Amino acid sequence: MTFEVCTDCSEFFKILPKDWQEGIVPFWDTYKATTKGYLIIENNQIIAGGLVFYKWPPDMKFAEDEASIWITKGYLYVGFIYVIQERRQQNLGSVWLDNLKKTYPNQKFWLTIEDLKLDTFYTKNGFKRIKSLNNNGVEELLYAFEG
Repeated sequence: MTFEVCTDCSEFFKILPKDWQEGIVPFWDTYKATTKGYLIIENNQIIAGGLVFYKWPPDMKFAEDEASIWITKGYLYVGFIYVIQERRQQNLGSVWLDNLKKTYPNQKFWLTIEDLKLDTFYTKNGFKRIKSLNNNGVEELLYAFEG
């Protein structure tokens, strides 16, 4: 198993759920210069991945002011973290985050989640719940990792 930067993230995008693809693929040409993708690869297959944004991603348009504050403070936004269905419950999301933290020592990160069941996952990985945001009537939780 290796943790690798993806220079062309098109293969990663193919494993994402359709609604996630719709949230990043149409915007990728705009964001790829300020975003890095990282993959966990095993036997030449992408089994997990995610993106690190140096500016706020397209799915944060609803909270641009909030996003701008975090980016200005030096935090990088982490998003689109995904583990393929067959490899869930194997701690690969935590492995991905651990490798990311090693790649960016002392870096601060922030992220938002819609699926409130993910609270336990992010808190066990060192993220602190900061606040709740309203995304057109849907609650999203904002988390930060201090490094």
